[in-house]
Amino acid sequence: MARAIFRLRLPNGSICLAAGTSDGGPADLLSPDTTVESLLLAGVGAVADAARAASGSAVLEGSVLLAPIDAQEVWGAGVTYERSRVARMEEAVEPSIYDRVYDAVRPEVFFKAAGWRARGPAESITVRADSNWNAPEPEFALVLTPSLEIAGYTIGNDVSSREIEGENPLYLPQGKTYDGSCALGPAIVPVADAPLPIGIHLTVVRDGRVIVDESTSTAKLHRTFEDLLEHLGRALSFPHGVFLLTGTGIVAGPEFSLSASDVCRIEMDSLGVLENRVESVGTPARA
Repeated sequence: MARAIFRLRLPNGSICLAAGTSDGGPADLLSPDTTVESLLLAGVGAVADAARAASGSAVLEGSVLLAPIDAQEVWGAGVTYERSRVARMEEAVEPSIYDRVYDAVRPEVFFKAAGWRARGPAESITVRADSNWNAPEPEFALVLTPSLEIAGYTIGNDVSSREIEGENPLYLPQGKTYDGSCALGPAIVPVADAPLPIGIHLTVVRDGRVIVDESTSTAKLHRTFEDLLEHLGRALSFPHGVFLLTGTGIVAGPEFSLSASDVCRIEMDSLGVLENRVESVGTPARA
């Protein structure tokens, strides 16, 4: 049973962290002045200790699970699995760029979201109204201190417009970064509570029927965490800590597109379940 740290909105509107387990949920409220930022500033040990705290102050009924992030940014790594390389080459007008980056010394690393934009388990993810081909991307996420030490893990969903991304490599930010395109949760699990490799399972339900049911494992990652972190931190500092999505090994075929009203469920060993309903965002493309 993995210990975990949850971020909650309490019935009175205040936001607080709580300790609990990834399968049982939050149980004990932490001190009101404890934040994700304060734990990451204090280091790896502080995250592990907070996950095991037993304050005796129980989580109140009616509390809402939020994404377990506050002042941090979310960054992503791409084409880190063989399946991702194949999928990107299928969608791209210039497929060779994805083939080349898979084995290149420098990985693809990109900005995904500000922490306040990340959606939690109680919120919806979105697909762009000006894109006809959209995909969930279940990703194992590293929770990092300012010195880029791995303090914990969580589940990420790097929702993407495959149509926009594939049309032109310069459109990558529009295909990756928009309202509702990043979900995190349900909790931060300390490294010691989530032994690697981690199994990853994605299901998408539409009108009560499972239309996607696929699995992979972090054992299939083509890049090491050390490689990704070395490039992430080469010329960037993260004074509040940072979250890194490590890429997806599950990409549904070209016949599938995520649609409004779908339910996307990502389950990972030791980390719990991140489930979000899908909505549409933005305005349709003009003819």
